[in-house]
Amino acid sequence: MDNANENTVLWPLLVYTAIVCTLIAGILIISYVLGQHHKDRATNEPYEGGILSTGSARLRFSSQFYLIAMLFVIFDVETMFIFSWAIAFEELGWYGYGGVMIFITLLVVVLIYEWRNGALDFGPDGRKILKASKNIPLKTFPQ
Repeated sequence: MDNANENTVLWPLLVYTAIVCTLIAGILIISYVLGQHHKDRATNEPYEGGILSTGSARLRFSSQFYLIAMLFVIFDVETMFIFSWAIAFEELGWYGYGGVMIFITLLVVVLIYEWRNGALDFGPDGRKILKASKNIPLKTFPQ
């Protein structure tokens, strides 16, 4: 009797899956049939924003770019974990609170580590600017 109950629960899911797959196949077939089929000289050339590409697309990025990208991913994932913790705050109790405090502490340690290694230095070094400005003689203005 339980087996018959499980089959009745699954049939709407199977019907929904079949409808979705049929729609996807239909849309792909219709777009292929109605779409344009031409082979001009400029068909395979990259074109973006009205500017024809010049040079190679293989550019070297600074390692600073990758550090910033990793920081974004780390703190984006952090936001998702803390948000899900906040939703289940009452059910988790003090055990959940301790867990999220450990998590936030580890993230602060990682942030300090990244800061010390220079991952957050976006512009020129401030110490070098201050050192250079001390060597510039101040002009005296007439009284």
